[in-house]
Amino acid sequence: MSARLTARFWVDAYLARLRLMDIPAFVVAHGDDTGGAVMIKLNTLDGQARLFHRTFDLASGDRVWDVLAEGEEDGVDAALARQRATDPDLWVIEVEDRNGRHLLDQAGLG
Repeated sequence: MSARLTARFWVDAYLARLRLMDIPAFVVAHGDDTGGAVMIKLNTLDGQARLFHRTFDLASGDRVWDVLAEGEEDGVDAALARQRATDPDLWVIEVEDRNGRHLLDQAGLG
């Protein structure tokens, strides 16, 4: 049995890891500290964005980060607004990086 991290702990660790790589990121919506889901909006500062959420990989049973929406930033923001309307406990982190770095593919962030 593995211990589950609180949402707040994960968010704080993620923001610290981004800071170490000089990648700007901001908490846009503060969700529930213990059990809130987390979404990551990657803004590439060129009018494009991607929205990531955690989901289960049915083949492996692992939790993975997957793209929920991508394309024009306005469209991604609309998808995010729909998610926030149905989940008041949702955390939203906006990452700004012209190179598209988000670090979600690194060990320890799954």
